[in-house]
Amino acid sequence: MRGQEPGRYALLFRLAGTKNVTGRELLEFERQCRVRALKELSDAELYRLMRKGNQLAFAQLYERRQPAIYRYALHMSGSRAAGEEIANEVFVRLMGPQAGYDERRGSLEAYLFGVARNLVHIMRRNGRVEEPKDQAIEQDLVGDLIKQEMVTALYAAMDALPDRYRDVVVLCELEERSYADAARLLACPVGTVRSRLHRARLFLAARLKPAGIVSEVTVK
Repeated sequence: MRGQEPGRYALLFRLAGTKNVTGRELLEFERQCRVRALKELSDAELYRLMRKGNQLAFAQLYERRQPAIYRYALHMSGSRAAGEEIANEVFVRLMGPQAGYDERRGSLEAYLFGVARNLVHIMRRNGRVEEPKDQAIEQDLVGDLIKQEMVTALYAAMDALPDRYRDVVVLCELEERSYADAARLLACPVGTVRSRLHRARLFLAARLKPAGIVSEVTVK
């Protein structure tokens, strides 16, 4: 095996386009090559590598999926602290011996959202979610609410939504995902996503209009 090393290193030298490379620089270059290769893999392929102990595969999965999981948990809970805790717990469970992911039953992304959804529900039932305080929302459900900077009012209205309605509001309105994408993550028909979102908009309109917060809500 050692006899193959010079040839492998010579190839890396040519790829790097440099003549004088230290051992540490060479190892870093080789690591970067592996990272670039991992970026081309699917979630399921990265998961299989991760289960075999590949730390770079886990890091790539975390970088790829953690931001969306955090935003989902943030919007569902109305708490930054809860969002961070849930996002971290999702990946802790993914690494655990009882991860429970089966790629034959759906995508890894849908599985991660499902774990996050369950954790949010458990946290809400246990009363561990903090009261919303000046939460930052990248995209809001109601245009008037953005203009008037009434984020707290939106979270209060969303908090009263049943979980199945809050899910579609977060995915379709706050995350701006398509109906098809939301249906895939929630494991339900597109028509169900549409009807739940319609009812959620009506509910939010009823909650926000009497207080004069929203002048008009467009119900599609």
